[in-house]
Amino acid sequence: MSTKRVLGWPVFRQLRSGDVFGRGETTQSRKSKNLSARTTDADRVVQSVCPYCAVGCGQRVFVKDEKVVQIEGDPDSPISRGRLCPKGAASEQLVNSSRRVTDVLYRAPKSTEWQKLDLDQAIDMIADRVLEARANHWEDTDEQGRPLNRTLGFAGLGGATLDNEENYLIKKLFTAAGAVQLENQARI
Repeated sequence: MSTKRVLGWPVFRQLRSGDVFGRGETTQSRKSKNLSARTTDADRVVQSVCPYCAVGCGQRVFVKDEKVVQIEGDPDSPISRGRLCPKGAASEQLVNSSRRVTDVLYRAPKSTEWQKLDLDQAIDMIADRVLEARANHWEDTDEQGRPLNRTLGFAGLGGATLDNEENYLIKKLFTAAGAVQLENQARI
């Protein structure tokens, strides 16, 4: 190996220039000097809320050619002040993953195979089952004749990936349908 090549190593350049802590240009390679952030070429920045828990951390979503290229914490958010947890920081992968399921999948009772359904068909199936369970298990009154107006035929279980507004609307929907068994992971 030539002496010129060895003297070109970052550690030797660093010592020669007096950059003891390696924070100057001597530690940069040609390749790293030419790098730029994914966010510099973004067409637009969209403010959003992290989808993972009920905290509601603010996110900045960088979009280029109608594709999400980077997601970072929003420093203007009073909740997170620009910080994201590891899951929130990795939420770009949630959007762009090649393994992301984008079809409605249904597995019939006792079946071992999943089948794709049209979204309208799936919503109709869910609505029919909710209405049937409500009708079959509706309780107008208790044994003493006191009004109940409820059903124990279905329950609601929410997740922390919804924001507070979505959880509120789901709670209102299930309550209006007569369900009393409502729980949410974010409440625990």
